[in-house]
Amino acid sequence: MASGLRAELRVTDPPSCQVAAASEGDDAANGVTWGGAAGATVTEELTMAADADPEGMTPVFSDGDRSVYRFERPAEQSCVCEVIERFGSPIRDVRAEDGTLLLSFYASDVATLREVVDALRETADGVSLERLTRSDEAGADGDLVLVDRAALTDRQHEVLATAHELGYFERPRGANATEVAAELEISRSTFAEHLASAQSKLLDAVLDGEA
Repeated sequence: MASGLRAELRVTDPPSCQVAAASEGDDAANGVTWGGAAGATVTEELTMAADADPEGMTPVFSDGDRSVYRFERPAEQSCVCEVIERFGSPIRDVRAEDGTLLLSFYASDVATLREVVDALRETADGVSLERLTRSDEAGADGDLVLVDRAALTDRQHEVLATAHELGYFERPRGANATEVAAELEISRSTFAEHLASAQSKLLDAVLDGEA
């Protein structure tokens, strides 16, 4: 069996992303698809509540309480999904919740995953690793990765602990970014910054352990 990595990333407030913008509040978006560029535009579709009425999007199909919406965007716009696919990793799943993108893809090795994350951080703030799954050769022993919690500042640890306690990392989420930030008595942007910094340290530890 081939060895590789399945990464699930969270990108908070990605710039110029109509899918994330449409999901602000309680209107989660899933089933996101996009076609190749047709001239100067790219066509995308997503599924949301039938009464969502996302700005700049046209309903093209309805199935009870859910509808598929379509929109066009400039082909030269560097979106999060296209940044990842430049590294030869097709997006397996992408959805949006409360202005945040959650997506998954396969990477052949740690070096490629590092390059993807670095490229995303040049495009968007708040890029964090939600889950990392490694596929080992059949019969191979699993590696233990030790994470030093002392690498986190007290504030970063508090942010992670509070987010976990409130169910921020659960599916479906028990609390969104705004609610966790309110519990911590900080702004949403500050919460995203602390969370990204903390998860970056944990990501470094995990990937160094996998190298």
